[in-house]
Amino acid sequence: MKRKYFGTDGVRGKANQSPMTAELALKLGMAAGYHFTRGKHRHKVIIGKDTRLSGYMIESALTAGFTSMGMDVILVGPLPTPAISMLTRTMRADLGVMISASHNPYYDNGIKIFQGDGQKLADNVEAEIEKLMDMDLGNKLPESADLGRAKRLDDARGRYIEFVKNTFPKDKSLEGLKIVLDCANGAAYYVAPIILAELGAEVITINASPNGYNINDKCGTTHPENLQKKVLEVKADAGIALDGDADRVVICDEKGEIIDGDQLMALIATHLKNTGGLKAGCVVATVMSNLGFELYLKKLNLKLHRTQVGDRYVSEHMREVGCNLGGEQSGHIILGDHSTTGDGLIAALQVLAVLADSGKKLSSVARVFEPLPQILKNFKYKTGQNPDELIAKSQKTIDAAEKKLNGSGRILIRKSGTEPLIRVMAEGKTVAEIEEVADKIIKSFSA
Repeated sequence: MKRKYFGTDGVRGKANQSPMTAELALKLGMAAGYHFTRGKHRHKVIIGKDTRLSGYMIESALTAGFTSMGMDVILVGPLPTPAISMLTRTMRADLGVMISASHNPYYDNGIKIFQGDGQKLADNVEAEIEKLMDMDLGNKLPESADLGRAKRLDDARGRYIEFVKNTFPKDKSLEGLKIVLDCANGAAYYVAPIILAELGAEVITINASPNGYNINDKCGTTHPENLQKKVLEVKADAGIALDGDADRVVICDEKGEIIDGDQLMALIATHLKNTGGLKAGCVVATVMSNLGFELYLKKLNLKLHRTQVGDRYVSEHMREVGCNLGGEQSGHIILGDHSTTGDGLIAALQVLAVLADSGKKLSSVARVFEPLPQILKNFKYKTGQNPDELIAKSQKTIDAAEKKLNGSGRILIRKSGTEPLIRVMAEGKTVAEIEEVADKIIKSFSA
């Protein structure tokens, strides 16, 4: 389904340029407000944001749009994306909105929308809102007496802090653990250090001084090198990096080695299975997760369900099959017993709970399977070229590559949702083998 404004995770773009303008935010607020106004009760929407300068502009425009449609707006300021999902559910709001471009630089921004149950919007709902955004809603406006109000929720941070702490086992503590925490100068800069400290950890916090411009700037999940360096410098037990809106996490062990999302999910899945907490005998991940992860789960008599890339597709499938663990290799991890979306802090706490319980070094417990070599290469196509046609033209080469791997690897071809790129992912027994087949496929696109 081709959409005009919404991408794989809400609306996103360079701030103050189309489509991420105040005008679009106003239209989106009006359209979503109209779509979700049902019945005669006072409708309300929770609006949060990360620390980007443009958040003020977009917040004000959205507020105007929603109140013009008769919705009351509750502003909570800078908070992680999963906090907005949680507050939407617990406050019985009709909608939740997060203003963030996640791990992107400060000059980008985005708008993510949650429905009343804390889930991200389905494709068909986004399509309906897009239609309304392109309509004149002047004749849909309520009477002056029925306009919405806007107010700030002063204790929003405290509510989220207690919510996250309550996901950590009551009989455990982080006492004795030294943890380096990289807040990416983003939405979790205030709440994350408090959560870890109140659970007993010694916390060394870096990149927790946002100024509107430094979010994700050489820090956070996309630049974990500073985290790794700091862990070694202070001899920490673990390092935790969040992205700009804290729905994603990267963890490194005491040796400064990164543990990716597949390994984290494998660790949590093993712990949940051993303690009887894993539901439906499966884990949900995307097509990008390593084949070694799938083979490891098979040894545990667990199944790996794969979805297309995007944590909302993971969440949707988790609900369909009744699973309570899913996520992405990139570090979006969803713990369905606690949250409806990826939550970097909750995921990190589950890993730290295993670490505290084991009494061992993180390096000895967090790598539970041997990943197969995996590479990702991009082909940039020219303006006017149709990526579907390029892929179809290269199908013989793709089939030959899969035959060469002979069942011991995978080839995945997909179009980027945001850039003029065709992505080629290859997995196999050796790097040399997958480099060869991936290069042949890339060349076939330009032949």
